[in-house]
Amino acid sequence: MQYIKKWYNKKHNKMQIQAYLAFNGNCQEALNFYAELFKAKIQNRQSYEDKKIDVPSSYRQKLQHAELVGKGVHLMAYDASPDTPINHGNQIHMSVEINDKNEAEQLFNSLSEGGKVHHNFREREWGYFGRCTDKYGINWMVNSNI
Repeated sequence: MQYIKKWYNKKHNKMQIQAYLAFNGNCQEALNFYAELFKAKIQNRQSYEDKKIDVPSSYRQKLQHAELVGKGVHLMAYDASPDTPINHGNQIHMSVEINDKNEAEQLFNSLSEGGKVHHNFREREWGYFGRCTDKYGINWMVNSNI
């Protein structure tokens, strides 16, 4: 194990962890929403169209893979094939840190619109915080320490 750590650190010099979001056929819609909200771009967009994967023809235009990339943002996402059930749960929370309280509150309000607020955006011991589930079933925590 120690050898693997040394090899990885020497070769890559860092570790990056990203979220990979799964959707039930509305991945493009969700990415469009997030792209506008975070001022990011959708990249590496691949549909099921030319893939040798057993999905219905009505699902071929759905996204097999896409990435949302911008300043401080890099998410990966896809539409799970129809035979892969997606269950909304609390296994994943996306956490956003913003140094501007007003910007953080505006972002929280946009994310929670049409979704569910679990903790209102308000002052806490460490700064300002709010937790919600957006209209696509993704859980978000928005923090601002200013």
